[in-house]
Amino acid sequence: MPSFYQLDFERPLRDLEARMKSSSPDGTQAPALGGVADPQTPTIETGASFEAEREKLLEQLYSRLSPWNTVRVARHPDRPQTPDYIDRICRDFCELHGDRRYGDDPAIITGFGRIGQRKCMVIGHRKGKTTQEKIACHFGCAHPEGYRKAMAKMKLAEKFGVPIVTLVDTPGAYPGIGAEERGQAEAIAVNLREMSRLRTPIVSIVIGEGGSGGALGIAVADRVAMMRYSWYSVISPEGCAAILWKQANEKTNTEAATALHLTAENNLELGIIDDIVEEPIGAAHRNPDAAAGQVQAWIEKQLDELVDIPVDELVEQRYQRFRHMGEYEQRVQAEVDAQVED
Repeated sequence: MPSFYQLDFERPLRDLEARMKSSSPDGTQAPALGGVADPQTPTIETGASFEAEREKLLEQLYSRLSPWNTVRVARHPDRPQTPDYIDRICRDFCELHGDRRYGDDPAIITGFGRIGQRKCMVIGHRKGKTTQEKIACHFGCAHPEGYRKAMAKMKLAEKFGVPIVTLVDTPGAYPGIGAEERGQAEAIAVNLREMSRLRTPIVSIVIGEGGSGGALGIAVADRVAMMRYSWYSVISPEGCAAILWKQANEKTNTEAATALHLTAENNLELGIIDDIVEEPIGAAHRNPDAAAGQVQAWIEKQLDELVDIPVDELVEQRYQRFRHMGEYEQRVQAEVDAQVED
């Protein structure tokens, strides 16, 4: 884990790892001065016990994450991003560029690839790892040409009857003046409309951050999932805190994250997503290969089910899925009182 990005709730883990490093490679502590070993020096099994204790501590820490800490984990600089998953789960990936109107947006990556035995159109947000990459990719915040590029490639997938896989990881669409001048809101709105009626299977996974319309622009799908330590919400905790409390700090960010119900469990309970993709102990950044394996297994399972559904039925199910989000039943007090009396 980079020293410049440390999670406060992992302090017990860092203390344990420091103790592990102070031990010799064979699991025993170094002898005291004069070559005389401390009578309480751990035995050779201590190395194994340290590792077992570390795994247990990791499991405990990550089993009770607060919503705000979940957001911080989703933003970890070592967390796998769309290109990392493409490298691990796609074969023969061929990237496609440009929206055929304005230019190419590096914050959105698109291309054909093979996941398992199935050809797919893969689309996802790209944040970048180094400072130069982050600046070039607008920190994962796509411009309108990015969403138009994504839609053009989705139409291509529909033409050839290829399923679409989208990987969502963005704090939101780019809010700059240039993006607004080129039709940011319109580009996202068109994607929402067109994705709802594309005649090919679509699956989507929130692999990190799922911020507002920037995420929805490529997430109208037949099946939507979130990785365990990702977040998906109408606004970021900092944005919400700045609006409600006029300042974003640790306290207001924590309260906003809780109020937004943005965790995977919250979204599953509310019916926003269909499934949660589990991550390795300690989150995806500790074992990207295992995380990619989980993502690939989920994608293959969903596509195996979706390709057998007739296209007309598939499109109708997708439409109804999003049409019924947010429905609730309201009953007048008189009716409630009458039922109580009965």
